[in-house]
Amino acid sequence: MTRRTDAHPDPADRRIGAPFFSTWRVGTPLRQRRTVEAIAGVWEKRPWPAEGLLGYHVYAGHDTSTLLHYSQWVGEEVYEGFVKTQRQDRVDEIDTAVPGIERVALGRYRHYRSLVREGDSRVPGCIVIVDVEFEGADPGRQRAWVDAVLEALEKDPNPHPGGISGHFHLSTDGTRVLNYAEWESAQAHLDALAAPGDGIGSANELWERVQTWPGLKSSTVSRYDHVLGLIPG
Repeated sequence: MTRRTDAHPDPADRRIGAPFFSTWRVGTPLRQRRTVEAIAGVWEKRPWPAEGLLGYHVYAGHDTSTLLHYSQWVGEEVYEGFVKTQRQDRVDEIDTAVPGIERVALGRYRHYRSLVREGDSRVPGCIVIVDVEFEGADPGRQRAWVDAVLEALEKDPNPHPGGISGHFHLSTDGTRVLNYAEWESAQAHLDALAAPGDGIGSANELWERVQTWPGLKSSTVSRYDHVLGLIPG
């Protein structure tokens, strides 16, 4: 059985062995809503696909054109089994309901580290995805950069109160880092970006080191709303 939930997922859940993030480009706010409705309809009328899928969540981009998909698998082999036996018929039905969806990319990641404020029970009002790409594959560089970011966050003299958590994921190909960050609201994140400094964080040496890391190729920031949660039930 598949059931819907409004609860946000826990990216730090230790059961997750293979977190996947993918992006669909659908074009307009109306098509965003229709695609989410189609996904929900297709999944809710079918049995939950595998015991090893812990949750599947969809987010609407504030660019009004994209959808982010976050699926929590216990291992990649469970996902591969789903692809072989169940994925295509779901995709076909969604594409029939909303033709012309562009599936941009599927990223395979592993959760590395999280920063969560102790005792913070706020419900996120906005999810911010920071996607960082490096020049070439280097797992050691991925980890070192995340460690530097967390050090800068923990030692920041003026952290913005709107930030709730950050969950850092390393791509399995060694080239990217994805931070799934929970914020109180989109405005809180915009206010943090507008504060002194280059991006989130104070203007100091720790943040400058993060922003000028050797091999850092690009960094993009996107804001999303959680619009659909599907879990076994």
